[in-house]
Amino acid sequence: MNNIFILIAEDDADDRYLLSSAFQENGFTDDLHFVENGVELMDHLNGLLEKGNEGQLPQLILLDLNMPKKDGREVLKEIKKHPSLKKIPVIIFSTTNNELEMKRCYELGANSYITKPNSFEHLLITIAALRNYWIQTVNIQ
Repeated sequence: MNNIFILIAEDDADDRYLLSSAFQENGFTDDLHFVENGVELMDHLNGLLEKGNEGQLPQLILLDLNMPKKDGREVLKEIKKHPSLKKIPVIIFSTTNNELEMKRCYELGANSYITKPNSFEHLLITIAALRNYWIQTVNIQ
């Protein structure tokens, strides 16, 4: 199984721990990098671009919507407008389960919208399905 670089924007420490654990328990050894807000996420991506490290950009971004400093909607909009970043699949991973919010995210360019599961067992299943789908999609491109 191929390892991929996944950038995860999540402000909640417990959720970061659960996501990391779900990847490990599923046997995935991907390179997970966590940032706590939208500013850190954009700084990370822009830092790679400024250093000429476009080949080191993440193959996948998991993005929480409700974060401090810069929320996920703003980040999504910035990523999808940037010529070097817009092809990175961005999956919204949020507790917000609202049809209007989902529609807005898709209009801003989200590749997928997943509501965070309410149990660790469901998180394991969700992460396995999400990761397996996107590793195939990333490898096809």
